[in-house]
Amino acid sequence: MASGQLTELETAIETAVQVFFTHAAQEGKKGTLTIGEFKALVTTQLPNLMKDVGDLDAKMKSLDVNNDEELKFGEYWRLIGELAKDIKREKLGKKK
Repeated sequence: MASGQLTELETAIETAVQVFFTHAAQEGKKGTLTIGEFKALVTTQLPNLMKDVGDLDAKMKSLDVNNDEELKFGEYWRLIGELAKDIKREKLGKKK
């Protein structure tokens, strides 16, 4: 990685990556999120942004594009993208 002080955006990206791997290391494969790890990540790290999501089992299933009942990093990153789009819409005063 680059040396020196990370910018605000670089720190945010690093944090998003670190949160994934911290939760992924709890059970199962170290590089994927099980349903339990996903629920723990969402409830501890995304309680405000995902409060209206509803059923987390259904949400994970929608993110799990290869249907292996685990979330790989790319599948998790889709969630981050969806949440970022929701924030953008809110900033622009638009509904979903």
